[in-house]
Amino acid sequence: MNNLSVSYLILNESNPEHDSVVSNDFSTTLGALILGLVFLLGVPGNLFIVWSILARIRQSSVTILLILNLACADGFLMALTIFFIVYLAKQTWVFGNFMCKGVFYLCNINMYASIFLITLMSMHRLVVVVMPRRLSSQINRKIVRRVIAGMWALVLILSIPSVVFRDVREDKDEHNKTRLVCAPNHTLARHVRLHYSLETVMGFILPYAVIIVSYVLILKRLRQTRFRRKVRSEKLILAIVGMFGVFWLPYHVINLIQVVAECYPEDSPTRELLDHIAKSSRAVTSALAFISSCANPVLYAFAGKSYIKQNGISFMARLLEGTSLEQTGNKKSRMLGKDMGMQTPDSSTSTGTLQDGRSAGNCVHK
Repeated sequence: MNNLSVSYLILNESNPEHDSVVSNDFSTTLGALILGLVFLLGVPGNLFIVWSILARIRQSSVTILLILNLACADGFLMALTIFFIVYLAKQTWVFGNFMCKGVFYLCNINMYASIFLITLMSMHRLVVVVMPRRLSSQINRKIVRRVIAGMWALVLILSIPSVVFRDVREDKDEHNKTRLVCAPNHTLARHVRLHYSLETVMGFILPYAVIIVSYVLILKRLRQTRFRRKVRSEKLILAIVGMFGVFWLPYHVINLIQVVAECYPEDSPTRELLDHIAKSSRAVTSALAFISSCANPVLYAFAGKSYIKQNGISFMARLLEGTSLEQTGNKKSRMLGKDMGMQTPDSSTSTGTLQDGRSAGNCVHK
């Protein structure tokens, strides 16, 4: 028996056919605790962001509109965590097959929506900094709303595999106790590769590639200009991007592990080991992914700490208004750049600030 087979037997003493995301007591307990904390922080935090934008900000920029949609997506996802807390705590799915498909479908929708909205933020900053006069003047409220609506339509389509490849089925643990699991029902190896590859490529690799290219071009543009302004929205968006990547990377690594496992024969010890690693880690990595949706309100609070004493509960609106003012441009900095004979990466020509203050009044979901 080779070392790999020994390692597998040590890791998985139970029947591998009965191994599932809720078969590991430590993993499910830790996952439930993480999700409980996520729920307590994420729901009120994201509701506070939505309230701050709708009730406190009269004139919203493109960045604010995207943050509003991101808060709506994150807040809705946080509300769904209660189903997963019960699932992990009981180690059995008690909500039926319809909710099994529906809850995971909604989760996938919000996963795609979050990364796509962050990508749109990065692309908007690229337009504002690198191409302000060429494209920014063409950005208006109607175009932005259409882009966001199209994005929501796209994520509805991309999330369909969550409905097709998931069902409630019976499973038995090492004590021969029957439980119900809401799990993928891939009947063919190519289904596994299609499902998880689609999630990782469309929900992580491609969006992050766009984000990286956007910020490489932004930094290149800023380096070409000796006169530089510190832009709060730039740092805030970069922090959101980094936070999302840190918490979602483990989830997508597990996806890739499951895809690689399907490349080996069914009786291969390597496949059994990879399957065990993926299934025993899925609960924790999924819980970590949820943290990104509750981390943004904490991030905003940290970014706006200088406003808290002065503005109280209105600090969030003050912070976001600051990013809006940056997009409308600072007259003094523009004049100084002009006097120095330099072209600044200025967004003053951008119509990133929406003309209709009511534009952020609705979250565009579909």
